[in-house]
Amino acid sequence: MRGPKPTIVLVHGAFADASSWAEVTQRLQRHGFPVLAVANPLRGLAPDSEAVRQVVNSVSGPVILVGHSYGGALISHAAAGEKDVKALVYIAAFAPAVGESALELSAGGKLGPDTTTTIGHDVYLKPDRFHEVFAADLPRRTTAQLAAGQRPVDASALSAKATAAAWQQIPSWYLIAKQDNAIPADSQRAMAARAHSHTTEVNASHAVSVSRPEATYTTILDAVRGTR
Repeated sequence: MRGPKPTIVLVHGAFADASSWAEVTQRLQRHGFPVLAVANPLRGLAPDSEAVRQVVNSVSGPVILVGHSYGGALISHAAAGEKDVKALVYIAAFAPAVGESALELSAGGKLGPDTTTTIGHDVYLKPDRFHEVFAADLPRRTTAQLAAGQRPVDASALSAKATAAAWQQIPSWYLIAKQDNAIPADSQRAMAARAHSHTTEVNASHAVSVSRPEATYTTILDAVRGTR
């Protein structure tokens, strides 16, 4: 590849943390890419997007922004007007248009009042539904551990309306998880199509970055090659 390798900035979504990128990070680092896995605050669309933007602004040189799930909404905001962001990569992620919310785009999936619980302002996936909704292609022992350590999201974050859609100006790649029970695959296809994303489909649950790290890595690498 010509020139410096871009920094890959990974943004996790709700009910997860930066460790969900562990296998993907290992692959990227093994091939010489600088990587930053953002500690997403999960406090609201505006503050979370600003946190991602600050990470992007801390990087010198080109950036590939990667978002999983709710993280997709954040990269769509954070990349707006950022000339060093060369590509957006959506991993089973929300890519809302202006005026849309994550909650709307997950309609038809299993993410809702039957599968979540709210403590204060924080929304959690019910532990006994975590496997079904989030990670049905991982062993139940693994999903029990993930459920126990899940990061909650502020309820306002999922209902907040998008105010930016950087995919309108920045080339994008999209990895569709065909067995996703959180964001229906058809919703993912629709978001990818209107963004004119380079699209790949894979048999995987919503937790595709964990269950299919090689496919996730390959999609990121495709974005790197496509923007050189």
